[in-house]
Amino acid sequence: MDGTVPATTGSVEPGDLDLLRRIERRDEEAFRRLFRRHAPHAHALALRVVRQAFLAEEAVQDAFLALWRDAGSYDPGRGSVRTWLMGMVHNRAVDLVRREESQRRRVEEPRLVVLEDPGDRVVEELGSAEQGARVRAALANLPPEQRRVIELMYFGGLSQSRIAEHLSLPLGTVKSRTVLAMRRLRDDLVGMER
Repeated sequence: MDGTVPATTGSVEPGDLDLLRRIERRDEEAFRRLFRRHAPHAHALALRVVRQAFLAEEAVQDAFLALWRDAGSYDPGRGSVRTWLMGMVHNRAVDLVRREESQRRRVEEPRLVVLEDPGDRVVEELGSAEQGARVRAALANLPPEQRRVIELMYFGGLSQSRIAEHLSLPLGTVKSRTVLAMRRLRDDLVGMER
């Protein structure tokens, strides 16, 4: 089926392939006809993927713009014009979902900004340079993955759930690293007092 649709006047509408060949020659009327013929289905497909009307419109516009720019890239051996066009719409819709998800993650991603040495903060709270040096030394002795969890929790203000999301780790892993780090810190700090 090539998309030939009988017109109400008794004449036959050109098929999709014919319209595509005319679009290659920059026939704007052929482009309008192909757009009117397939835009509703393209929009419905994009909307199912992106679930937002404005993004669906963007996917459809991008696909039809690509068709206008490079109608000659169509390969009849790989399916109908409609199939080719719907494939372009689907690909653009998926790309938009990925882009939106990436932007959402960047906005929601916690940022660890340490403007001061965490040891200085502890020293200030404890009131002793000696104790601060001990805390810094104990933190430095932690394995890097445990130290990262402690820094995010105590100096970044993140919950264990947010740390798990931020580091792409299971919550159980974050909890066990916290427990192990706290035990090691306790042992190191108690050992330093002796």
